Amino acid sequence: MSAAGVAAASLAEVLGWLGTSAGGLSGSEAAARLARHGPNSLRTHRVSAWAVLRRQLNNAVLALLAATAVLSYFLGDSTQAVIIGLILVVSIGLGFLNEYRAERATAALHSRVRHNALVRRDGHDLKIDVNELVPGDVIRLSLGELVPADVRLIAVNGLECNESILTGESTAAEKSVTPASPDAALSDSTDLAFMGTVVSAGDATAVVYATGLDAQFGKIAAGLGERQPETDFQTGLRRFSYLLLQVAMTLTVMILATNLLLRRPVIESVLFALAIAVGITPQLLPAVVSTSLATGSRRLARLKVLVKRLVCIEDLGDIDILITDKTGTLTEGHITLIQAVDAAGIESDHVLRHGLLATDVDPDCGGTSANELDAALWDCEAGRRVVTKGACRIGELPFDHTRRATSALVDDAGGRVLIVKGAPEQVLAHCRAVPDAAQPLLDRLFGQGRRVVAVASRPAPDLTAIDAADETGLTLDGFLVFADPPKDAARDSLARLAELGIEVKVATGDNAQVAEKVCADLGLPAKGCVSGPELAELDDAGFEAAAKAANVFARISPEQKARLITALRRTGRSVGFLGDGVNDALALHSADVGISVDTATDVAKDAADVVLLEKDLGVLATGVAEGRRIFANTIKYVLMGTSSNFGNMFSAAAASAVLTFLPMLPSQILLNNILYDSSQLAIPTDRVDEEQLHAPSHWNIAFIRRFMLTFGPVSSLFDFLTFGLMLGVLHAGPVEFRTGWFVESLATQTLIIFAIRTRRIPFVRSRPGGILTATTLAVVAVGVTLTVSVLARPLGFTPLPWQFYVALALLTIAYLALVEMTKMVFYAEPAHPPGQPQRIRGREHRIGRRAARFSHDGRLPKPGRPRSAVG
Repeated sequence: MSAAGVAAASLAEVLGWLGTSAGGLSGSEAAARLARHGPNSLRTHRVSAWAVLRRQLNNAVLALLAATAVLSYFLGDSTQAVIIGLILVVSIGLGFLNEYRAERATAALHSRVRHNALVRRDGHDLKIDVNELVPGDVIRLSLGELVPADVRLIAVNGLECNESILTGESTAAEKSVTPASPDAALSDSTDLAFMGTVVSAGDATAVVYATGLDAQFGKIAAGLGERQPETDFQTGLRRFSYLLLQVAMTLTVMILATNLLLRRPVIESVLFALAIAVGITPQLLPAVVSTSLATGSRRLARLKVLVKRLVCIEDLGDIDILITDKTGTLTEGHITLIQAVDAAGIESDHVLRHGLLATDVDPDCGGTSANELDAALWDCEAGRRVVTKGACRIGELPFDHTRRATSALVDDAGGRVLIVKGAPEQVLAHCRAVPDAAQPLLDRLFGQGRRVVAVASRPAPDLTAIDAADETGLTLDGFLVFADPPKDAARDSLARLAELGIEVKVATGDNAQVAEKVCADLGLPAKGCVSGPELAELDDAGFEAAAKAANVFARISPEQKARLITALRRTGRSVGFLGDGVNDALALHSADVGISVDTATDVAKDAADVVLLEKDLGVLATGVAEGRRIFANTIKYVLMGTSSNFGNMFSAAAASAVLTFLPMLPSQILLNNILYDSSQLAIPTDRVDEEQLHAPSHWNIAFIRRFMLTFGPVSSLFDFLTFGLMLGVLHAGPVEFRTGWFVESLATQTLIIFAIRTRRIPFVRSRPGGILTATTLAVVAVGVTLTVSVLARPLGFTPLPWQFYVALALLTIAYLALVEMTKMVFYAEPAHPPGQPQRIRGREHRIGRRAARFSHDGRLPKPGRPRSAVG
């Protein structure tokens, strides 16, 4: 049964084809169909061991290692080939195990984020997981939902769907139950709604005719690969790998040419040059990064933060502005009705009665279109007392974010009446006359931080259906007053975000006075409040100025939220947005990091990069700090590896040009590196100085290069002093020389982590992690032990006199002291600190990062969003 055939056929024919009725399926029939058709899933993303392994192999550093191992083997140095192979196995194996374990944990957590549909089974409406939908199911579509399958509409009430994910058109498509013409394009079939599109207005009843990969979006998804676009963090890693590759290749060519000019054996020269190339690269960088991200994901999971992709952890740490809604984030989110008053402020059952009759919610099945104010209205005790018998609602116009109101046409004891309930500004604007006491009453209620809904009505004896044009000539009945007190923990959470250098801005659909009162109660500094109507009158320059200056945006539309984020990003800021409603979807797409919550609408959860399983800014602050901690530890390894590796390999290259023998055998260089790198696998467990968490961190290749060229020569200086000690004092031969330099280079380049890991004085003002300390000292001990063990001779070592170890200890202490002095001078210069460069205007963003991406469990497609460079 084709979609075109379903669109052109009559409803009776479609129901007949599907073997169902407007009353839906029975539970047993639905179960049989589920077994026959399979789950309503796209399965576009799986936890695939092969995909994880393929990502590990896609690394320039590992490619260099593999090529070197092959060359070494064919040139006759099997020992070097085995050592390089061991490095490859360790790096790839650790990276694979960490990422695969983290992805499985993320998948398990993600299964807790449910997408539900309201379906009619056995004559009852119930909520089920969208995975369980089958052809023939009759479902209800409501404002804010993603359409869970391809459906034929049975009844509609002002239904509009945003179909941009399929058509690219941002304008919502109006829907009806009228069959399409046989030759109509699918996009023009107004009686169909398609999987993944968003209900932007109204509601409907529909019958499912295609699920999973049989749906229109499913067919597109089947042709899409699982490749995810790069994040900024991954781009930085890739560029850093290319930098190392360039340095390694340049140094290799220079060393090889020098050795050949000195008429050294060709094979020996090639092996030595290859060992130098390997030695300058931080071979375990992929393993360190994956270990950091995996550790971070497990910590965040325990803290109820779900990150859809591991690399999004770093993006979370990158934000320096957070735009958040108010309800449930700054407030308790438990809204209660406290009053129903007339325009003079007197309690009125009439206002409550009209409010209930215009409430867009079914208390028996809890439609998802029910907002928190409607739910609070139905739940109040007074509401249950005054719900009238005999009143019959014969028509309704659901809430939308343009009108900001709900209307109902009701037959009551006094005749037919049109009732409008919504935002006071909109409702009062449609009243014939507003009592003088109404505005002062509103101002007083808003000043108390109350949320207020206006109720108005007019006789409508001639109406049989309603539309927005009928919402005129109203008489104000009064106001419904709700309380949503500030959240006690929000004050501390805002303080934590401020400590992290994150500026918080509030974007709410509520009244400005209410938003300002809540912010004042929580100690959020007031920097100005701008309303949506005021923003609408500004040009681009004025809008950007208001976006930067103000921190409260009230009565703001979904489009203005997205524009606000775009304006802030244009200034070079990294913006996180926290929202949970359908009106937040545009903003979630526009933000650098979209953040939603487990209780959010489907469209909000699918648009987000991060899902909080608890709506708490404190949890979010922890997530941001974790992202920054991970990046800080990654940078430690990068800076340490590039500086000490570069210094030691430069020393080896220089020594090979003047000595009559190789300063260290290729196998010894690689053994040195595998010992050194293995000690650094503990870096992800290291402590991070508090100030490193106070600002977002970014890749800066220029800074890394400058750090390498500053601290690398310091390392080389002490290598040359060691050479002088070995040759001039101890009169060492080739074996003794290689042994002495092996121990010295291992000690200096390993112990330097204690200096490089912090800008403070190590151990005195910055204590390293216990595991890092233990592994670092253990590796130095292993290196010394190897030179006196039974393995010494096979490895080309020999025991050294005790005087050498005394001199070595003194040299190491002097080296670390010089590094500390160099560090003070280096960071005193007007340059960017490690991993915290000044944000560059026009920095590269992730173009099309979310285009045609789906939720992790493959249940519902996520609308795409093109991203452009900011500049």
